[in-house]
Amino acid sequence: MEKVVLAFSSGLDTSVCVKLLQEKYNMEVITVCVDVGQPENEVERSEKVAHDIGVSKHYTIDAKEEFAREFIFKAVKANAVYEGYPLSTALARPLIAMKIVEIAEEENAVAISHGCTGKGNDQFRFESTIRSASDYNIIAPVRDLNLTRSEEIEYAEKHGIPLPVFSHYSIDENLWGRSIEGDILEDPMVEMPEEAFNWTLSTSDAPDEPRILEMEFKDGIPIALDGEKYDALEIIRECNHIAGLHGIGRIDIMEDRIIGLKSRENYETPGAVLIITAHKALEQIVFTREELRFLSGVSETYSELIYNGLWHEPLREDLDCLIDNMQKRASGIVRVRMHKGNLRILGRESPFSLYQEQAVSFEDKETDQTEIVGMVKNYGIQAACFQNVCRKG
Repeated sequence: MEKVVLAFSSGLDTSVCVKLLQEKYNMEVITVCVDVGQPENEVERSEKVAHDIGVSKHYTIDAKEEFAREFIFKAVKANAVYEGYPLSTALARPLIAMKIVEIAEEENAVAISHGCTGKGNDQFRFESTIRSASDYNIIAPVRDLNLTRSEEIEYAEKHGIPLPVFSHYSIDENLWGRSIEGDILEDPMVEMPEEAFNWTLSTSDAPDEPRILEMEFKDGIPIALDGEKYDALEIIRECNHIAGLHGIGRIDIMEDRIIGLKSRENYETPGAVLIITAHKALEQIVFTREELRFLSGVSETYSELIYNGLWHEPLREDLDCLIDNMQKRASGIVRVRMHKGNLRILGRESPFSLYQEQAVSFEDKETDQTEIVGMVKNYGIQAACFQNVCRKG
């Protein structure tokens, strides 16, 4: 039998895929769970379910550190926010796909499989990355057989496939964020139920006392909180904990999917919101006006490349070169205040600061104010000419 490597999460879709690949495609199935920070019990369950279903081999790959340093921190430096939320699920997909390709090569497989449907974004993210790194055939049983969720459940029950603990929602979680969609949330007028949140407290349950926090950055990357140094994984987890405790990071949006569908999406990204907000505040004091204006466009383009599954696009690497050069000055400390869902910048400082307190002060006597008269007189001259023509016309 020919081998196929399946990206496996032990959810309904990928569990059904195992049997479909065995039964309808007559293939030997090897499953891979790439750990990018999903709950530990889910990683453990993946291995157990894979063996219970009857795969020939299962791999668990710990990629959390790589995800933090090579993906999350790049996203921080680029302020990667898509339509109002920090990218999390989309950011992890190319790394997972790369690891799947590595296992496929090691196992001499002939194909790679995933459990994506034909309506979502992940099919683009997985397949574009896989095809950029290999020539493997790609099999997507749920999409290719046009299965509905109820048909999948029926198939699973018929074949004795262990189903995950029932949830009303479709949830994806990694180090950088948690997405919640589906079921009653498909109605844009239905409020997100409180029990669906896991990382963040509501504003009513958050502490009454605000939290003041100082975050230190070096070359655009967070390295310390209140003077205490952390490694990549630690600082992300600590920021998730602190910001979530104060109700930071709940986002409810109507998202534009790659194929054009609008989708109601809810996210919990407490650490991401905290870190990116502080990072942008630091950039304001170290970058020129022209740099900030240009960087806003760079961030939007960078975010769209990630969202659209184009991590391997050379433009993304080109932008990384630009961003890394700019971030050499994004070092310093930002002080923030968190209180019941509100995040406010209190202060910022940097050895590369362009802020000159003496020059901007109302008490400055060294600057001769009369020297500015000529500039003010001719400021907006083209607009003034246009208005004069209109009045005469």
